[in-house]
Amino acid sequence: MRIRSTSFAFTLLLGFLAAVPYSGIDINLPAISATGATLNASASDVGLTMSAFVFSLAVMPLIYGPASDRFGRKPIVVLGTLLFVMGSVACALAPSLPALLVCRGIQGVGAAATGIIFAIIRDLFDGNAARTKIANVMVAVNVATMIAPTAGAALLMLGNWRLIYAIQAGIGLILLLTVLFGFSESARIDPTPRSTVSSYRRVLTHPISFGYVLVGAAAGATVFAYVAGASLFFIGVVGLRPDQYGLIFSACSAAIMGGAFLDGRLSRRGIASGQVLAVGLKLMTAGSVVLLAITLSDLRSPALLAGLLIVVALAFGLSLPNVMNATMQPLPEIAGAVSAAAGSIQLTAGAVSSGLVSLLFDGRSALSMCAMMALCSFLGLFAYFLIARPAEHRLGAV
Repeated sequence: MRIRSTSFAFTLLLGFLAAVPYSGIDINLPAISATGATLNASASDVGLTMSAFVFSLAVMPLIYGPASDRFGRKPIVVLGTLLFVMGSVACALAPSLPALLVCRGIQGVGAAATGIIFAIIRDLFDGNAARTKIANVMVAVNVATMIAPTAGAALLMLGNWRLIYAIQAGIGLILLLTVLFGFSESARIDPTPRSTVSSYRRVLTHPISFGYVLVGAAAGATVFAYVAGASLFFIGVVGLRPDQYGLIFSACSAAIMGGAFLDGRLSRRGIASGQVLAVGLKLMTAGSVVLLAITLSDLRSPALLAGLLIVVALAFGLSLPNVMNATMQPLPEIAGAVSAAAGSIQLTAGAVSSGLVSLLFDGRSALSMCAMMALCSFLGLFAYFLIARPAEHRLGAV
């Protein structure tokens, strides 16, 4: 029985698929120490399994995107979900840390295929309808990321870290069967396929698409800076317990979800995408700059810092659906390549941003996090108003 693209069930399916990469990170976080104890490895060494997973997420979409434009979305999602299931089973059975690293890489290769979800949305919807659908999918993703760490901790209490991977395999298997029997192909296959290089050249040289790729990368890097720096500051400097910090993390995830939900409502009311995006980027920049100012003034108020992080998260949720929609709008015939390029560049920018935050952390303040957030949010604002928006006006896209 095929799932209708206009149904709530279809949105839920896309949301669950899009959440696979993020939940694949968050659900394993509580089990890092336990994994190390079983495999006779340090927690920092086990942390490399996260790097293997994220590296696959950043690289593989560059292959999946053009392949989905050529062969269709469904075969790619089926292949990726199957690899995710196999990788999860292999992780659950891994006898050593090197084996687990390899298996996490395979799991990430599979999870990366879900990055073409936004191309599927672009295949089926246009304009405000696509923007609303992206916003709804983001809500589902953030629900999953809010639940994942708690679910991981609960599974760890019920069994051990291997049970977490077994549950991921089970969820992946359910998604695989649902896609196989419930999803219809969405792509309009081009009878004269373009080469991968040609597709990416078009994305990187298109003034509107590439402008929005830069906006999305800067916004993503802002959030990655928070993810890397917040735990260092609130746990390492302020002295919060992990469960107390978890409340802040959950509040920020809820704020992203709230921003995406609000954007969906505004879209239904006919509020222009450009207006909402401008407000979101300005709010993100303002929140980041105030964070930096407070840190530089040595005003130690964890509650105020947490509140401003929630504001930045809300602004990110408000902005991202509009960025993704605007990125793919000019090149619908290669939406897979556009989505892949945008996702890969955003993850790479996020990796650089989070790495710099950790590297420059001074052990006594949130300066590295706040400075990086302010810098990246400013870059996003400039990319929108000085590159993407002028390109739209020049080419008559608005």
